[in-house]
Amino acid sequence: MRKITLFVCALLAVLFSVTNAVGAADEKENSQFAISNSYLEIAKIDRALMQAFQQGKHARALIVFAEQADLSGADALKTKKEKGQFVFEQLRAVAKRTQARVRAQLDAQGVTYRAFYVTNAIAVEKMDATLATQLATETNIARIASDPNVKFAAPIPEKTSAETTRAVEWGITKIGAPKLWQLKLRGRGIVVANQDTGVQWEHPALKKKYRGWKKETQTADHSYNWWDAIHSSIVGGGNSCGYSSPEPCDDYGHGTHTMGTQVGSTATNQIGVAPKARWIACRNMDEGVGRPSTYIECFEFFLAPWDSNGNNPDPNRAPDVVSNSWGCPPSELCEPDSLRQATRALRTAGIFISMSAGNSGSNCATITDPSSIYNASTTVGATNSNDDLASFSSRGPVTADDSNRRKPDVSAPGVNVRSSVPGGGYANLSGTSMAAPHVAGAVALLWQARPNLRGYIGETEKALFGSANRNVNAGNQICGGTNASVIPNNLFGYGRLDVWKAYENTQ
Repeated sequence: MRKITLFVCALLAVLFSVTNAVGAADEKENSQFAISNSYLEIAKIDRALMQAFQQGKHARALIVFAEQADLSGADALKTKKEKGQFVFEQLRAVAKRTQARVRAQLDAQGVTYRAFYVTNAIAVEKMDATLATQLATETNIARIASDPNVKFAAPIPEKTSAETTRAVEWGITKIGAPKLWQLKLRGRGIVVANQDTGVQWEHPALKKKYRGWKKETQTADHSYNWWDAIHSSIVGGGNSCGYSSPEPCDDYGHGTHTMGTQVGSTATNQIGVAPKARWIACRNMDEGVGRPSTYIECFEFFLAPWDSNGNNPDPNRAPDVVSNSWGCPPSELCEPDSLRQATRALRTAGIFISMSAGNSGSNCATITDPSSIYNASTTVGATNSNDDLASFSSRGPVTADDSNRRKPDVSAPGVNVRSSVPGGGYANLSGTSMAAPHVAGAVALLWQARPNLRGYIGETEKALFGSANRNVNAGNQICGGTNASVIPNNLFGYGRLDVWKAYENTQ
């Protein structure tokens, strides 16, 4: 214990010297940060945590284990069901074996935590310097990262457009979905999902599409179909949905809108791309503010949904597609790697991840947030009804993780999109948040039409990218050495989504 105490003091002393370096000469400041980084590398403790410890505070943290499951065996499996079961079993086995010692230590100290397997990590509610340095001595722990509050980029409200009765929304027509509807291809048999601000499940455009809704009994079963990852206040104060809500609820309005674009419809409101698909959901934000741990929790639920008590996970009930219209900004201390393993695990399990690019355009290198920066995600930019690239749509290349990766992958309607909102009404919003669910819905249509593609993410991306409309107006902007004439590019990717052509090209 004496060694640990001395170690804590040494670390805090170094950090203190760093925080007092403000205003010093550049060479001296750089030298102090080099010393600090050396200590932090030894301790494996995130600098933001160390700053909190130096002030005598507790902090939320993620204990990230060095060993992550080898999921490569899933590539040889033929069906989505087989892939999902394999990934689930591998992840759980590695987490059980590697986390046992640390979990016993946390239990012995009465520490509140949540253990994950979708990425091999443990979220701790209150970490202090002594506990952090004790854990840092564990050889199987890669790092102790912060678990910050992060606010997503809210979409832009628009004036309500003059829709005619029974009209199909412009974005759905633009991507060719009604042509598939005429062939009775509306997403039947496919399950879509979103992790977002929640969903008003009883909205007239969504209720009958909810997988938990039982038409025969006119009742709902929320087990395996809904999970609330918000167990206590993040933003402070109360919440209209409460916490750990036992049924789908939307405290912000965003998730109801994005879900409507995936599947929503009534006789007079054709707002969804795949109106015969079923949906499930997970709330990952408290009034628009989430954490890496809440995002991970929703990823884990989608990999193998569990019952209303959080028990008995079942990968056979996993959704086919997950739409994600949120971000985890590095500017708010979200590490570039924080969601990489979880995102990759779902893709490997045959689950398609549609991810909004972000609303930080029009500058280049503005796709900065997990999970939009990963290869495992299909990252979606936004276009308007004239196929102009939206000025707010974030551009590549990805520099947040030093990969210089080309993004986005594809673009879709995201300007003045009309969809469902809580209270049973409708509203027009703009953002890449509105574009990502168009892609998710399109995958549902394509997988019903081409069941051989179900669970094969690379082949599905190839079909969507190869059929995208390349005539997107993006001006003369050059990002990462690519302009609109280079396909794919760092402006709109391969082009604007066209699910009808994807269907035609995969015959």
